Amino acid sequence: MENPFKKNRGLKIIIVGCGKVGNTLVERLVQEKHDITVIDTNSDLVDRVSETYDVMGIAGNGSSYRVLLDAGINETDVLIAVTESDELNMLCCTIANQVGHCATIARVRNPDYSDELAYLRSKLGISLIINPELETAREIARLLRLPMAEEINAFTKGHAELIKFKLPDGNVLDGAHISDIRNYNSQLLVCGVERNGELVIPDGSFVIRGQDYITFIATPINTQNFFKKIDIDTHQVKNCMIIGGGKSSYYLAKQLTEMNIDVKIVEINMKRCEELSALIPKALVICGDGTDESVLREAGIEEADSVVPLTGLDEENILITLFARQFTAAKVITKIKRSSFHDVIDNLDMGSILYPRYMTSETIIGHVRATQNGIGSNIEMLYHIFDNKAEAIEFNTEKNSPVVGKQLMELKLKDNLLVACINRNGKIIIPKGDDVIQENDKVVIVTTHTGFKDLKDILK
Repeated sequence: MENPFKKNRGLKIIIVGCGKVGNTLVERLVQEKHDITVIDTNSDLVDRVSETYDVMGIAGNGSSYRVLLDAGINETDVLIAVTESDELNMLCCTIANQVGHCATIARVRNPDYSDELAYLRSKLGISLIINPELETAREIARLLRLPMAEEINAFTKGHAELIKFKLPDGNVLDGAHISDIRNYNSQLLVCGVERNGELVIPDGSFVIRGQDYITFIATPINTQNFFKKIDIDTHQVKNCMIIGGGKSSYYLAKQLTEMNIDVKIVEINMKRCEELSALIPKALVICGDGTDESVLREAGIEEADSVVPLTGLDEENILITLFARQFTAAKVITKIKRSSFHDVIDNLDMGSILYPRYMTSETIIGHVRATQNGIGSNIEMLYHIFDNKAEAIEFNTEKNSPVVGKQLMELKLKDNLLVACINRNGKIIIPKGDDVIQENDKVVIVTTHTGFKDLKDILK
């Protein structure tokens, strides 16, 4: 079948919704040289985004046939709908499918739809439906399963994970070479070390120091074994206090109770407390102001294994986090909606920080790259890591790929790139120079390059 997209050009993309996620998408997709048009009913937002990123902007309803025609829907490759309304997002995609026959992506956040996403995607012909609150909850649940980790990114449906942790002073690895790690577990690969804000893709001679942030890839079992051998506690938390009762809190509490973790939710709105109590009967819901120190103490924050502020305000989440870090030994995970003052936040002792809009944009960008590569595209997963200094990408391997059938040492790979792992029929391989990529393998690449769309892009 003929590829409907020219690989050497950017795509024509319409983004409906100029909120935080829409703004982030425009920023990232402009960097990848795509032709962007934004639509929003708020003309001020449209003007701001258009002027900031030099893109075309239209003030209007993105589900309007005439507005979509004005935006060039007939020549559009991808439409992305990220307004505040789930129904409007799905309607935009449905109309775009009928009029423009383009790939469509919708943000759908309402828990009422969470069990129906596959059905909606199939019946409405939407290429991708993403629920940021659900994805945020899944990420938090992973971190609470392995609380010493600062970040966890899952690949190959969870068979392999990219783990970032802070090495304690005086640990057995403090002062060791990267090559010495093989003495503790040969089935993991160190992908990067961050020290004083600087990123290093290390070779075997690199010396690790206490307070370094080390990122490695391994299976969950090998991760557990590795931490055990270097005397770092890996026990899942036994309880969690969630501050705020919104959508993310609901998804998280539901997952944690299924993991047999005791959950307390502190929510100020009585009606919402009653709803949560009915929806998650295993959770203890406390009606109170989660920004009030006395309420938190009375709720038992000082005895909590983990604290997750999920209020609607970044400032409240940050203050609760700083309070919890000062007065408890709990694992604390903070959700931040905005990206302003990023450097200030990074310099605070806040533990794990999640930016849902970046998680959403990365999923969408991965899908856009897959669309650009055309039919048979092999991008499965995309993460920006090391504060956006690098990308970790999971690819499917196609039969005719130039990387198939050759030892890795024979391939002329680009600089600043690691073949981090290979998943072959569920078996995870941490590759060495004599390993060979085979057809249908899932391959994870870590690189400081950007814009990879195909596995062959790893070659010079």
